[in-house]
Amino acid sequence: MSKIPPNVEAYNPYASNKPEIDLIVTLGGDGTILHANSLFNTGPVPPVLSFSMGTLGFLLPFHINSLPTALEDVFSGTATILPRMRLACTFHDADGKFIIKDGAEGPLLAMNEVTLHRGGSPHLTRIDSYVDDAHLTEAVSDGLIVSTPTGSTAYSLSSGGPIVHPSVRALIMTPICPRSLSFRPLVLPSSSDICMMVNKESRAPAEVSMDGQSIINLQAGESVHVSTSTFPMPCINRSSPACAPDADEADGLPSGASQDNWVRDINNLLLFNVSFKSSALVFGKEAA
Repeated sequence: MSKIPPNVEAYNPYASNKPEIDLIVTLGGDGTILHANSLFNTGPVPPVLSFSMGTLGFLLPFHINSLPTALEDVFSGTATILPRMRLACTFHDADGKFIIKDGAEGPLLAMNEVTLHRGGSPHLTRIDSYVDDAHLTEAVSDGLIVSTPTGSTAYSLSSGGPIVHPSVRALIMTPICPRSLSFRPLVLPSSSDICMMVNKESRAPAEVSMDGQSIINLQAGESVHVSTSTFPMPCINRSSPACAPDADEADGLPSGASQDNWVRDINNLLLFNVSFKSSALVFGKEAA
């Protein structure tokens, strides 16, 4: 285990004088990072150092075996950071007035996606979508997803959205089961301001979810506005190929392989472009 510098201390939420948090360490899966984001969903978030506990994910650059070396890199100042985009969301009533949620005076922030969907209603929802105040379309569907590039491999991907590299600054709008064959996912500039409004003819309220968590129900005429947050999620990357040999071996990478390998991730985690025939041959060989 690496030696913790004497001026570094663990955060104590019960302490009378709560110091400012400088580093977040997560152990587990991608969900632990999303949870960390939810704890700082109204403003800046400290750098996040994430470790996999055996389950690989797009947000987990380090294996738990590399914990000592990764911490040493952070404390020595040699670690690198990937600022992942976050979404800023505000809610408005039919008169355009700001709806305060959970006492937050400003926008709530999401890391993966914001979804306006039919929730528990059996009916399709009608959503008017606007981009920079221009009416885009009326969507009759199960809902609409606005995601970051990081979230492009989550709910948006399952709904037919594109895979976008996390270094690309863009917003992705993806329909969920639209009642139209011509409604395709859109990739928009990160400077766009997106509004999703529950159509006044919608048969039921619509539900807003952020990173899979239910936030608020919107009635007809109410809306959610989504834009790029000025506070990204600073995720610590592996700083060098020699940083975590144990992680390379555990991830099935050859010695000396690049560790910030997005291409590796979409191949290993998503089995990108692996045909059914190829999979059958692989399984057949394993069975033999």
